[in-house]
Amino acid sequence: MALATFGAGCFWGVEYFFKQIDGVTSATCGYMGGDDKATTYKEVKTGTTGHAEVVQVEFDETKVSFDDLLAVFWSNHNPTMLNMQGGDIGSQYRSAIFFHDKTQKEQAEASKLALARSGKWGLRPIVTEIVPVLTFHKAEEYHQNYLEKNNLPSCHLTY
Repeated sequence: MALATFGAGCFWGVEYFFKQIDGVTSATCGYMGGDDKATTYKEVKTGTTGHAEVVQVEFDETKVSFDDLLAVFWSNHNPTMLNMQGGDIGSQYRSAIFFHDKTQKEQAEASKLALARSGKWGLRPIVTEIVPVLTFHKAEEYHQNYLEKNNLPSCHLTY
């Protein structure tokens, strides 16, 4: 199994979309991008820890590619919004791809460039960070499968 880690706003919706993909064996809500110290939602939501809400995706590369995951990532959030998605504001909601190896880095950079050149977002720059993976801190259990546990629809925003 391979890993991919994405930040695209509130992790509940990000988790939901990745869990729908054949070949994804797990999608786990958590925090990444701050210091290595373990952290909590209460701390991260202040926007002062440097962490982003992320989803770590475990996937079977024989069934789904990293490029396929990137397509889902790009299509389910607005990558031109700096430190926010919808009504969620703060650096913890930033758009980020945390690459696990050189190949993921190259694929992420190529897909970001292709999206920018596509004109989908007009002249607005794609602000998504492409940075090395750091320590993943799993979010509290109540955040895992939150939408499903609470019988809520996806929190996807239309762009």
